[in-house]
Order: sequence, then structure tokens, then C-alpha cells
Amino acid sequence: MQNARKLAKASILLLICSLIFTNGALAMVEGIGISPETEEENKGRLREVYQIRLINELDGKIEISLNQGATWQSIGRVVKPANKVNPKGYTASAWAKNGTVAAIAVNALHIKVNLNPKDDKGVIFSILPKEQLEVLPKDYSSYLSPSSSIFTDIPAGSSIFGGGFSPFVGNPVYVELKGKLTPIAQDYVPKEGDIIIIKVEKPVRYPARIIFENRFGGFITLIYPDGEEKKIGEVFKPVQGTGNFLGSLYTRWGRIRANHCGVICISTSPQGKVGGFQIIPAYHGMSPEMGNARILTQWLVVGPLGGYDPSPEGTAPLFSNFIQPSFNAEDIYEKDFHLWLKRLLGRSLVQVKIKNGGWQSMPSLIGRDDTSLKDVTQIQIWLPQELPNCWKD
Repeated sequence: MQNARKLAKASILLLICSLIFTNGALAMVEGIGISPETEEENKGRLREVYQIRLINELDGKIEISLNQGATWQSIGRVVKPANKVNPKGYTASAWAKNGTVAAIAVNALHIKVNLNPKDDKGVIFSILPKEQLEVLPKDYSSYLSPSSSIFTDIPAGSSIFGGGFSPFVGNPVYVELKGKLTPIAQDYVPKEGDIIIIKVEKPVRYPARIIFENRFGGFITLIYPDGEEKKIGEVFKPVQGTGNFLGSLYTRWGRIRANHCGVICISTSPQGKVGGFQIIPAYHGMSPEMGNARILTQWLVVGPLGGYDPSPEGTAPLFSNFIQPSFNAEDIYEKDFHLWLKRLLGRSLVQVKIKNGGWQSMPSLIGRDDTSLKDVTQIQIWLPQELPNCWKD
């Protein structure tokens, strides 16, 4: 009976929130784009940190270069190449730039080739971990087709799938032809033997943390390593519960599960279990596929500081270039101190404040619970950092 009352109370609150969200703050957002507060993050310099190379053929090598292609180290193989593109990608793929990484996750990478104006969807192909070939559940809701997907032998949650070598949303994608890199064309279709290269670039000026005040009108703040604090947006609708987001199977609570032009997905469950919540931009919150975001509790909806500024779909720092899934449970057991410190600093981490208390680990929460996060007052994403120079020797 007590749980029923709680759920009823939460439902009424969410209905009120939905009306405010639909008819109030969201109605003020003018389209999508860069707000004045995020111009620096969207126009700042990027630097290359590594490259990913993949040969699109059976048993094709998948490699990483840490020195701009001078040398390569093997990280896996292709077990099923792609020979088509998917002309009807997920809604947010439309907001990615052509020829770039459109989505990153512990269970998939999506590359946008072009825009399909008829359906207003991205034309995409995908790179997938070995689990997706071994088991494709009937109710799996990702926008994939086997012919437009390159299946690999790399486990989900490792290497390029959130294990330390993931790209960033917005990174450029090339095809290597006779030793020269050519950006993928708008009519590109993967064919067997193609050598596909992703240049993984990150901002030169890179924040240490992003903090969300989990309330209506709460600020979104970047905190840089030099101590600068910068407000870049507002919370239009707070998160109060967790839901069943399938990819959370492959990471653990308090870790980034995925990032694309319309979402930051955060896991709340142990590996092997499902649970999490999502942060989405305001305009995307009104798209047909996101109708539940207006009436359920598992979504935190964000927008710009200025009431008539554009919604941040596909823009930095939340939905391009900055956020990266990165986690490895084995790092804690590393015996070499410098390597241990380097790996821990280089991982993403999500913390919360409960009832305005101190920062603490994200609670471990499994499955759907509409009120499990109702006492969370702040959410903090620690971004991967590099080892300080004083510790490198």
C-alpha cells in the first residue's frame, strides 16, 4: 500500500512536471544549435590522442596507433564485415556531422555517412562487439541491420567499446586508399577490404567535471582543472528513477554507458544486470521516439541558460567531443603504481549527492524503479584526465 501511494504521488508530480516541460520551458527553446555559453567548447582546438584502424573483411585486423599512425598494435579482428548502410538510423543520428562518429557506447559505435532528408534520419553503419553477433534479442531496440554492421571479436565494455580506446562523438572517419586518408564521402557504402580509420581527437582545453543540479531550473556547470567554473545550461526536468537500458549490462553503476548527439546514458547496475538513466536535450525530448521522457522519471532533460537560445543536440560539451565511456574493473588490481594511477584518472566516473549531502558513489540500482533517485540533488560526471607531468617520471 505504501509503495502504491509513493508511485501515485510520483505519477501526479510527473504529470505536473510534464505539463510545465511541454508548455513552459521547452516551448521557449528555439531549434537546436550552439548557445553563447558553449561557444568556446564548440570552437576550441582539438588534438589527436590515438587512431583506430579496421579492415572491413573476414578476419580483418583492428588496431590502435598512439603515434599518429607510425606504429600499430592489434586489439581484435573483424568476424563479419559490412556491405551496406542503414538509411534509417536513430533520430539523433540526424544531428551528427556527415563523416563522423555519431554514437559511442559500451555495446556499439555508429558512423554517420549522410542525412536521409526523406525520413530525417542519419545514414549510418555500425561497429559492434562480439556479444551482438552471438545473441541478438528479439526486442533489442537499436537501429541496426546485420548487413550494415561490422561485427568484431572485441568484448563489449572493453577497448574501443568503452574500455579506454573509445572514440568521441564527432571524431572524423576516413578510408585509407593507397596509403592516403580520404574522408568518407556522402555516398559511401562499406565494401569488403576497405580500411576504415577513426582519428580520435579530444579538446585541448578539457574540463575535469560536469555537475548537474537535479531540480527544475538547476544549473549545469563545467569545472576545469585550473578551477574555472562555467555555467553552460539548465535542467528542464530532473531525473527521479531508473529504467531498463539494455547496454548497461556491459558496464557497472556510476559509469557512462553511451553518448550520442541526443543522450548521455549512465549505468546504475552491476555488470550483467540492467539499470540506468539518461540525460537528454530538450528538443530531442519532444521527438516521437522520446515520448516517455515527458511522463516517466528515468530521463533528466537539459537545455540552454537563455530561454530563447537553441537546444544543445549534437553540440559540445554534453552531446559531442567531450564525454567518453571508459571503465575497466581490473584497473584496481594493477601493481605498477604509475599505470594504476594513469588508468584510474583516465576513466569516467559518475557520483551523486543525496539530500545535499557530500559526494558519494552512484547507488547500485537494478531495473525500473520510478522513485529510486528522488533524493538525488546533484549529479557529477568526472571526465577522464591525463597523468600530471610530475607523476610521469
